[in-house]
Amino acid sequence: MDTQKQYYESINLPDVLSIRNVTEIYSKFNDEFHSRDTIIVSIPEGAEADLSFVQLIESSRRQAKSKGKTFKLSSPANGSVLKILERAGFIECFDQEDANFWLHKEVTL
Repeated sequence: MDTQKQYYESINLPDVLSIRNVTEIYSKFNDEFHSRDTIIVSIPEGAEADLSFVQLIESSRRQAKSKGKTFKLSSPANGSVLKILERAGFIECFDQEDANFWLHKEVTL
């Protein structure tokens, strides 16, 4: 396997991230977990998401952590993904790790 490809290629997702295609997205993630140590997810600008997508991302984060892999977003959550995080109460419960993952907010002293 090409080492550079292993670390720098991201998973490009469709414009609709919902319960209707969560199985397809899960399959993409699962394939990547088998072949890479670092998984980077690229959410399209203007993508339409629902809570099932956020749940899939959260479970994938946990799976990656348990397997010693890195799982991250290529850019901070925005648009409908950010709105889902707000409406579902995720943001108000974020710890620093969550804020860094979803919003790309680093610790500041």
